[in-house]
This record gives sequence, C-alpha cells and structure tokens, in this order.
Amino acid sequence: MRVLVRRCWGPRPVGGGAGRRPSPQWRALAGLGGSPGGEDGRGTRVREKPPWRVLFFGTDQFSREALRALHAARDNKEEELIEKLEVVTVPSPSPKGLPVKQYAVQSQLPVYEWPDVGSGEYDVGVVASFGRLLSEALILKFPYCLPRWRGPAPIIHTVLHGDTITGVTIMQIRPKRFDVGPILKQETIPVPPKSTAKELEVVLSRLGANMLISVLKNLPESLNNGRQQPTEGVTHAPKISARTSCIKWEEQTSEEIFRLHRAIGNIIPLQTLWMDNTIKLLDLVEVNSSVLTDPRLTGQAVIPGSIIYHKQSQHLLVCCKDGWIGVRSVMLKKTLTAADFYNGYLHPWHQKNPQAHPSQCRFQTLRLPTKKRGEKIVAMQQCTK
Repeated sequence: MRVLVRRCWGPRPVGGGAGRRPSPQWRALAGLGGSPGGEDGRGTRVREKPPWRVLFFGTDQFSREALRALHAARDNKEEELIEKLEVVTVPSPSPKGLPVKQYAVQSQLPVYEWPDVGSGEYDVGVVASFGRLLSEALILKFPYCLPRWRGPAPIIHTVLHGDTITGVTIMQIRPKRFDVGPILKQETIPVPPKSTAKELEVVLSRLGANMLISVLKNLPESLNNGRQQPTEGVTHAPKISARTSCIKWEEQTSEEIFRLHRAIGNIIPLQTLWMDNTIKLLDLVEVNSSVLTDPRLTGQAVIPGSIIYHKQSQHLLVCCKDGWIGVRSVMLKKTLTAADFYNGYLHPWHQKNPQAHPSQCRFQTLRLPTKKRGEKIVAMQQCTK
C-alpha cells in the first residue's frame, strides 16, 4: 500500500512586513484564514513563524502520542515552537473519556467535546485519528491545518494484506475531501514480521509524532515544498466491521486467518459458527510441524472447519483452506480453554452422536446480516504504506 495519511487544507499565510507582497500562490489564498479582530476591524495577522497556536483533534491511543509530542513542545520554552495548545475530542460512553481526553485532563489542557471546538484563535489545526469530517467553515478558520491518515483503517489493512513496508505521511487536506492534499513529509519503515496492528500502531504513532514536530518547526517552508500525491497505485483502506471478523474456512488459508487475527483480534475477536452458536476465537497459534504428522490430520480427507482436539498441545486444531490453525481459547457464553471446550462441548456431542459424520460438528462460516443504517463500525484511522 502507499503511505496514507490525512492532513487538512487551509489557506497559507499572507506575506509579512509592510510593503511586502505575498507570493502568487499565497496571495490566491490570502484572506480565507484568520478572524476579525483589532479596533480597526481588519483581520488578525496570520503568523508566519513559531510559536504557533494549536488546536488538536484526536481520540485514541495513536493520536494521544501526537498530542503528547505537541504538549512536550509547548513546555519546551527554549525552542518556542508552540505557544498555545487546546484539544477537541469526541464524546465517549466511558466516564473517563477517550485516551486523548484523559491525557488532556491529566495535563490540564483545555479540552472540548465535538462539535464544540472552542472560540479561540489558532494558527494550526492538527487532526489525528479523529473520525469526524471537519466542515469547510471550520477548516478555513486555520491558516494552517494538518490532519493525519488516509482511509479509515490503513494500519489494519497493512497487517491484513501482509505488507512489508509501512510509514507515515504528513499532508494537507482540501475542504470537503479527505486525503487528497500535497505531501509535506513522508517516511517509510519495514513492518516487523508477524507484528499485530496494535504493535505497529505504537511504532507509527511515535514516528508520526516526531514528523509532526519536524513539520511544525518549518511549516511555511514545508507548505511551499509540498508535492502532489501520485495519481496511480493509490489504495483505500476501508472500514472494519464485525463481518470482517467472520472466518471463511473454505476460502481462507491459514496465513490469511493468522493475518486477520493479528490485524483485528485486539478489536474484534475472530468469529465462527458451531452448532448454531456464535463462537469467538480468542487466542490463535501456529500449528507445530510435529503436530501436523498426527494421523487424524493426514490419514483422511478433512472438510474445512473440522475440529480436532490435540491433547498433547492442548489446542483445538481447525482445518482451513490449505492447512490447520491452532486455537488455545474460545468464548462461548464465557471464556474457555481449548480443553474446557473439548470436555464440555465437543466430547459430549460425539458421545451423544456416535454415528454422526465428524463434518456435522465442524466450525462453519458465520453469516452476519447486512449492516443496518447507524450500526456501529469499528475503524482505526492511521497511516500506512
């Protein structure tokens, strides 16, 4: 995938001192930013250099890392990069709020809950994993606006598709459109083998936070040197829903199932159907090569979804399109180890149905109904390549 990051589009600042005319590209955008102020009724002068007044938009652990970097920069009086830092987040059912709100409250930063965005004056808006479409009117309040990440779930799709390279891009965003603005800064890193989306998120959040500070230190220059995104090879990372977590035993290989688990397992456990009951597979493991020599796995044709309890490893072995995966624990009404599931469900079923074909007791693909309007969708908004 390409690096997919969102940055928000806003007018660039008007040129500086008296008698100095802005460059043509800046002049075309002059007057869109700033807000009325001063006794003479003229617009407030847009700053051309730090310290910046920053309004940060974010929600989750990923965006909290960017907020932490901005906060540290504000408290660094030697560099004088950030003068003011305030925060906008979204409401949460949790009394403590989302990670960004928790950090803001703990750090005594002014915090607003969307759609409240405060009424102060700012130079820079930074948007990181916010999950809300900013209106054109709001974007145009900022002389500079730097949101982050393209597509709802790029990090998840990086892991899901087995990409070997990922990264972060800082870009601008135009009003009413996501992820189309010029690239201001871009860095790539290798994806650690078998890393989960959560682990990769930590690495990228730190990288992105450092890049953000770098851009802010030279913001006008970064804007002038921005380059257009390529028009070819762009990929989209669509939202993740509960339907994504349903394993298709006949269609997916063991590698695809493991990647799915590493990509979304910490958000939505993988799901399957057993005897008309929905089961969540909580802990997946690769099957040891010595286990694969078991005659029960090799001595007969096995239908995808078939379940075998391997007593020595205490794993459930489940057949998929091209091989087997191991399962250490499941959830059926409550969390069960593989041994508990075998003793409490699999073994009693086979005792009651000794003449039944084993395929009648296999895992089957869970078919969830089409999403209804307003149904919650799980999405991680980060950047990957």
